[in-house]
Amino acid sequence: MAAPGILLVDKPGGITSHDVVARARRARGTRKIGHAGTLDPMATGLLVLGVEGATRLLTFIVGLDKTYEATIRLGVATDTDDAEGTVVSVTDAASLDSQAITAGVAALTGRISQVPSTYSAIKVDGRRAYDLARAGEDVQLKAREVTVSRFEVLAERRRSTGSQAAITDGGTASVDSAMSGVIDLDVVVDCSSGTYIRSLARDLGSALGVGGHLTALRRTRIGPFDVAGAPGVEDLADATMVDPATAAGAVLGQFEVTADEARDLRHGKRLIGAAGRLHTTPAAAIDPDGALVGVVERRGDDVKSAMNMPEEAAR
Repeated sequence: MAAPGILLVDKPGGITSHDVVARARRARGTRKIGHAGTLDPMATGLLVLGVEGATRLLTFIVGLDKTYEATIRLGVATDTDDAEGTVVSVTDAASLDSQAITAGVAALTGRISQVPSTYSAIKVDGRRAYDLARAGEDVQLKAREVTVSRFEVLAERRRSTGSQAAITDGGTASVDSAMSGVIDLDVVVDCSSGTYIRSLARDLGSALGVGGHLTALRRTRIGPFDVAGAPGVEDLADATMVDPATAAGAVLGQFEVTADEARDLRHGKRLIGAAGRLHTTPAAAIDPDGALVGVVERRGDDVKSAMNMPEEAAR
């Protein structure tokens, strides 16, 4: 059996997240590997994988806040809202001033309502939205509330480009070969889970009246986990993992228990009157040997296990 733990991976562009999981399974010699959220093939950066018993921790990781570095191109819109799609409109963005861009970014910061990209992995009646869209079906996704706590422009680059854009109008393709000014924005975004950076690019371009799409995306953080130092896909076999106790403690906070309490939790018993010792709920219960007993939660004045770790996967 492979050792349990949380494996941080720096995904390259051009492959799917499921390709990375498949490579990790081969490299670590186990089928029991899952992920805490995927990245589009175009995107690079942090994937969090759970190995063996540590897959039980992924449910507590998938909903964590995330940080992305991205490049948004204003002046060109695509059907997928990113560079892998077909151009659907080209608008000269040269007249846009930096103040207008700043105002547009500010309007998309904070608690916002966002419609996910049509070419997303969201399921509609049991089918992925991108499969429906590629089949030519009309896809109507509902808006969702997300939080963008930071949306900052790091750099702004302006240039003119000769476009050869296929513009679809009523099913008839035409070509616009006029010179158009585009603006590339390098941005950093801190956001809640479920936020689509492609949608931010689309909505910013739409609000500014010029269209926009994403040309580059890199995820640099998921909760307490950072891409810095994460191995690439060629180094998965020997990569050092985060042990389950350390990972759970970083995500949830630690709740130290005695050996007797650890035994009781593993047997499904409550810790009577122990809720006053909980600083957060849920929390990672750690025994005197530093092993992860499981995830516990408050039940009135008591503490009860919400998830127990297999003892062989505890450290």
